[in-house]
Order: sequence, then structure tokens, then C-alpha cells
Amino acid sequence: MTEGAPPERVRVTGPPRRRPPAGRTSDIDAGTRLGGVYMRSLLREQLRLALGVLTVLMLTIGLLPLAFYLAPGLSDVRLLGMPLGWLLLGVVVYPVLVVLGWVYVRRAERNERDFAEILSENER
Repeated sequence: MTEGAPPERVRVTGPPRRRPPAGRTSDIDAGTRLGGVYMRSLLREQLRLALGVLTVLMLTIGLLPLAFYLAPGLSDVRLLGMPLGWLLLGVVVYPVLVVLGWVYVRRAERNERDFAEILSENER
């Protein structure tokens, strides 16, 4: 390394959370027809999950501005000394986002476990 050059970048990662799925990964790696079916199935489930979480997000937090627009009296409501809009958008939103994120991650991991289980069943 020369005197004025920046230090070399190093990627630091943690240990894997779970062991990689054992099974017929060669079907997926080789791009076989069966591997394509497996991957499309997993991707379809993950997309369905993501769209479901996004729908819940839009129907709860996403509609708050519309509710305040359609019912202007809500802006005058105060809870705990704060305007309702501030309380909802500044405080309540964050626990809702954490719960939605937690649910998404848990179900996505379950989809992947089910996928790995299907691969290992087909290996036998």
C-alpha cells in the first residue's frame, strides 16, 4: 500500500443464521426444469407475502392522510396533549412498522424452510 492510498476495503459479516438448506440444490444450480419449478414456487410465495404486507401497510398507515383529509375534524382531536395526527404519524407508526417487518421476516424464513424441506424430501 502506498502512503497516500486509502486502506483496502474489507467486508465484515456475521456468522450465518442457519445452516444452508441441504437437498437437491444441484437441480436449482443446474437450471433444470424441476429447479425452475421450485424457484418459481418460492418466488411466487415470497411475492405473495410481500404484496400482503404492503397491502396491510397501505390500508393502515397509507390511508391516514386520506382519513384526515376526509374528516378535517380529526385534526382538532388531542390525545395526551398532542394532536391526533402527530400522535399517529409520529409515534404509533413505528411500532406498526416494526411488527409488520417482524411478521414479514418470520414468514419469509418459514417459506424458505418449507422450500428447503421440499428439496430434502425430493432428494430421498
